[in-house]
Amino acid sequence: MTDVDAGASRRTMLGGVLGGIGAALVAGSTATPAAAATVATTAHGGKPAPRPVAPVNQESAAKMGPEYKTLPPAVAGVDIEPLIGIAKAEDIQPRRQLMIDYIWKGAGRPATLPTVETGVPAPAELKDLTGVRRIDLLTVPLKYQVTAKVYDLLPRKGWNRRLALYHNGHGEPPESMIRVAQAMLDRGYRVMVYAMPFFHWNAQGIEDPKNPGQMLPGPSHKELPAWESEGFSALTFFLEPLTITLNHAEKTYRPASVEMIGLSGGGWTTTVYPALDPRVTRSYPVAGSLPFFLRPASPKPSPTIGDFEQTKAALPGFYSGSSDDYLDMYVMASIGENRGQLQILNRFDECCFNGVSHRVYQAPLRDRVRLLAGGRPEQGRWDLLEDATHDDHTISPHALSVILWDLDTANVTT
Repeated sequence: MTDVDAGASRRTMLGGVLGGIGAALVAGSTATPAAAATVATTAHGGKPAPRPVAPVNQESAAKMGPEYKTLPPAVAGVDIEPLIGIAKAEDIQPRRQLMIDYIWKGAGRPATLPTVETGVPAPAELKDLTGVRRIDLLTVPLKYQVTAKVYDLLPRKGWNRRLALYHNGHGEPPESMIRVAQAMLDRGYRVMVYAMPFFHWNAQGIEDPKNPGQMLPGPSHKELPAWESEGFSALTFFLEPLTITLNHAEKTYRPASVEMIGLSGGGWTTTVYPALDPRVTRSYPVAGSLPFFLRPASPKPSPTIGDFEQTKAALPGFYSGSSDDYLDMYVMASIGENRGQLQILNRFDECCFNGVSHRVYQAPLRDRVRLLAGGRPEQGRWDLLEDATHDDHTISPHALSVILWDLDTANVTT
C-alpha cells in the first residue's frame, strides 16, 4: 500500500503485464503469465513438489542502491520477540475482539446479507477474463449513503468448492487482478473481486457527516478522518463488504475453503481481514504492509507511511496494542485449522514496502506461528516470500506461481 499522493505517478509508471513478463524472462523463464500460473504440485513418488524459486532479476538489482541489499539502521538492536504480542493461542480471540469492537463499536461483525443481481455483465476492469460462466453483482449498503460492489465470478469449468477473494488496491491497473482471477478461475475456483472504497467500480460520492442529506465528492482515504467518530469507524468502508459477502457465500453455496489475495491497499486489507475473520483459510497479502517499527526503513519512497487506514496517528483506537499490531495480525491470520498466510513483498517495488528489512522478523514470526500451532502445519503456518524478479508494484508471474503452489500443496497435504 502506498500514500495516495504517490498513486497517480505509480499508476502512470506501471508498464502493465509486460513488466511482469519481462521480469520472468530476466529471471530465466520464457513463461507467459498464463504459463507461469501452471504449477506442478507433485514430484516423483507423489510427494509435494518443491516451492517454485527464481533468481534475482539482475537488471532490476543494477538500478538499485545498497539500501535494497542490506538491512537498514532501523533494525539495529531491535529484539523482535517482545514485539509479537501473541504469546499463546488463547491470546488471539481477545485481541481479535478488541479490533472487531473498534470497527463495529461493540455490535460485532454484521450478520446481514448483500443484495444480489445474477447474470450481470463484466465491468470494464474484468472484461478480459475468460472461462466465466456467470457474474453476480453483490451490493453492500454502508453508512453515509456509500455502497460497495463486489463481483462474484462462477467458473465455466466445474467448481472445486473453493472460494478465492481478490482485493485490488488504490486504483492499481487491472493486470494483476486479471492475472490472479484468471488463474483461479482456470483452477475451478469461484472468485469474488473487490475494489477499495471510492476506487474502480466503487467510485462514488459520500454524505457529509455534518449535514445529513448533502452529498460530497468521493473522498481520498486521507480525508476519511472526518467520518471517524465515537459511534462510527470509517474502517467499515474497507472491511464490512468482506464480512457481508462472506455471509452470502456461507448461506448460499458453502465453500469448503476461502482464500484471499490482495495487492497494495488490497494487500493491507488481506493482512487485516483474515486476522478478524477465521473463515478466511489462507491469505496472500502482496506489497501491503510492514510492521510499524520498519515503516521508516523502506528505501523508496522513504518513509512508506501508508494511508489513513494504515496509520496509528489516524486510528489510535484500532492500532492500540503494546506490541506491534501488524506482527500480531500476521499471527492471527495464520493460526487455526488449515489456516496460513504467506506475506509477499517485492524487494525492488517501485512504490511500497520494498528493500530487505522484512528479513529481520521473518524467522521469529514463522517460529512463533509454528510454536502456537504445536508444530502442526495443518493448525497454522506463516512465511514470507521476497520477490526479487522485477521492480514493479504488482503480483508477478513468479509470485502467482508460488501462491498457486502453496494453495495446491496445502490442499494435498491437509
